[in-house]
Amino acid sequence: MVESKQAYRDYLQKEKNYSPLTLRAYLDDVSAFESFIRDGDEDATLEEVNYSHIRSWIVRLVDDGIANRSVNRKVSSLKSFYKFLLKTRQIEINPLLKHKSLKTEKKVQVPFSEKELQDVVDFNEYPDDFEGVRNRLIIELFYTTGMRRAELIGLKLNSYDPGNRTLKVLGKRNKERIMPVLDCTARVLAEYLMKRRELGPIADPDVLIVNLRGNKISESFVYRLINCYFSVVSGKVKRSPHVLRHTFATHLLNNGADLNSVKELLGHASLSSTQIYTHSSLAELKKVYGDSHPRSRGGS
Repeated sequence: MVESKQAYRDYLQKEKNYSPLTLRAYLDDVSAFESFIRDGDEDATLEEVNYSHIRSWIVRLVDDGIANRSVNRKVSSLKSFYKFLLKTRQIEINPLLKHKSLKTEKKVQVPFSEKELQDVVDFNEYPDDFEGVRNRLIIELFYTTGMRRAELIGLKLNSYDPGNRTLKVLGKRNKERIMPVLDCTARVLAEYLMKRRELGPIADPDVLIVNLRGNKISESFVYRLINCYFSVVSGKVKRSPHVLRHTFATHLLNNGADLNSVKELLGHASLSSTQIYTHSSLAELKKVYGDSHPRSRGGS
């Protein structure tokens, strides 16, 4: 079994291109299930289990107070593992073939309003130095492209094509997409690149967005930056790069963009991933409908 788990690790790392954090989560879930079945039978192996073993594990997780969403994530790790065993012919039947996920409440992210974005982007005073321009650029890029935090951090200096006003973004599983760059963002990018050249030697010369020492910025830095700037204009509990990505999609949909176009801009593999952003758009549509329809004003 050790060989199977090592082969699975290599598969996730080299073929699926999973990040170290995702890789560890998948492997930890498989190991936790393995420990569970061995508690009942020391000689039990992962290849020999059937769905009843998995169902018992799910019951244990729920009894332990694990939320349905977290249970589903753990089972998803097992699904991936058993698909791998099936693919490599180490098992003949996937024990999770007919499994149905536990029901979960859909979380509707609350996006920033257009006014909140305008306040942060247009009315906030950014210092006219490297850090001030860089911070504004980070906010501009999130709001005008909808890119993920890891995608922004991973941007290379040659990702930006100023002639065509495009950015090459490396998304999940190394899937590339080309993003258009708005004029307002292009202006901030040009100013940032000028300030970046004035820094002197750059520790990570291939990286687009760096800190004062010329090193690639961290995920925690980006989160703190967004939280800090938006805490001034917004009372929302969650103020993160992902909320800005959600805001990008919602504002596009509210202003008439079609779902397929938003899907391509976000780099989603399927429309089902993009449809979660329609909830806020629907709320805006209901408001417009309620304010505009004659019957909503008591007409006959």
